[in-house]
Amino acid sequence: MNGAHDLGGMHGLGPINPEPEQEELTFHAEWEKRALGLTLTAGWLGQWNIDISRFARERQHPVAYLSNSYYENWLAGLETLLVERGVISPEELAQGKAIDPTPDELTEKCAPASAVQGILSSGGPCDLETDIPQTFQIGDKIKVIQFNPIGHTRAPRYVRGHEGIISDYYGSFILPDENAQGNKIGQHLYNVSFDGNQLWGDDNDTTIHVDLWQSYMEPA
Repeated sequence: MNGAHDLGGMHGLGPINPEPEQEELTFHAEWEKRALGLTLTAGWLGQWNIDISRFARERQHPVAYLSNSYYENWLAGLETLLVERGVISPEELAQGKAIDPTPDELTEKCAPASAVQGILSSGGPCDLETDIPQTFQIGDKIKVIQFNPIGHTRAPRYVRGHEGIISDYYGSFILPDENAQGNKIGQHLYNVSFDGNQLWGDDNDTTIHVDLWQSYMEPA
């Protein structure tokens, strides 16, 4: 969807001011650690996947999304999913405590503390085969289709409608747009390079690389 989360290349938001390397912190407060842990733990319940989780954060009101810090957005998305999937009730969320007992089928999915390190270090593969032929080869000129989806997508708004060149091919991976709807579909994934002047005008001499799925593109 086109929302407050998709800010790449937009004007009027001021400069990006990263923290100095010597001051850069993974967490800025103790509650942020808990927010990360809670989000990952809830994901093990099997009620949603990573793209459904991302879409829940994106569906916030733009004012809320832009006002929140990084982990506040994580919490907002998690609260949305927990209520939508019936894991907790709106009343339980408001009171901050359980009212009804958690179903056994959910509690049984909770990983013991001893298994957490192994789960996090192993990750979760996202490659998935597809029967659809590979359309593009390295060096091909492409154009990103101009579309405005109402669901989740990994095609940044600032490259839509612009031309680029295929610079790498990764194989077939889960298409996030469908995964966010609960449909696991594999599709070819490429790295595409764009000239900065294609995206932002003749006075920009940068080169941008973006990973794009095949359905986002057409031959130029």
